[in-house]
Amino acid sequence: MIIYPAIDLKDGACVRLLRGEMSQATVFNTDPGEQARLFQSQGFEWLHLVDLNGAFEGKPVNGAAVESILKSVTIPVQLGGGIRDLNTIGMWLEKGISRVILGTVALRDPELVKAACREFPGKVAVGIDAREGYVAVAGWAETSDIKALDLALKFEDCGVAAIIYTDINRDGAMGGVNVESTSDLAFHLTTPVIASGGVSSIEDLKALKLEEDTGIEGVICGRALYDGRIDPKEALALLSAPAVEDAD
Repeated sequence: MIIYPAIDLKDGACVRLLRGEMSQATVFNTDPGEQARLFQSQGFEWLHLVDLNGAFEGKPVNGAAVESILKSVTIPVQLGGGIRDLNTIGMWLEKGISRVILGTVALRDPELVKAACREFPGKVAVGIDAREGYVAVAGWAETSDIKALDLALKFEDCGVAAIIYTDINRDGAMGGVNVESTSDLAFHLTTPVIASGGVSSIEDLKALKLEEDTGIEGVICGRALYDGRIDPKEALALLSAPAVEDAD
């Protein structure tokens, strides 16, 4: 299971939001490239970036910060936020992003996601952010009447690399990851699922690891890495271990 350190970008700085509220941002580092280098030096094998301003505005905003990260590390990077068309996907992949994450457009234009998967095989993930089980979009400012599983099922056979599932009510709140809803989603899909939102301790990672066989292949971790609640070395050792076998 892969652990993805999160670098959320707002106004060029690395921040963490509380439950997706832009007004509830804590700045952790004003140098995104430096933060990325730190995560790579700690042994992480991927980075997860979000252009928060871009998610709200529907277009890339923190491009300079993203490019500084790409120049600073050699590990692969996935990026979401404000990516709404094939040209923007192609632009980011050309600049060195390994995988783009489509969120809002996945709800509003599923056919574009399928076209992107055909044009850029293995390079497209879908971000499904849910509030009380229903998909939220546009930087979580709007909640739809579509259930997370129903949206995920639309992309089962089109080559999506992963579904990144976030429980918004848990995100940044240090209340623990929603293991039940994440494993339930993964169980109903053949597409791998990456868990996100609320990871606050090594116990959360252990709980997700126990559900690895449902199809959870990774977990995104933000605030708990920044404030020291999760030790990188311990987390990496735990998640890279073989899947836990059932006692029976």
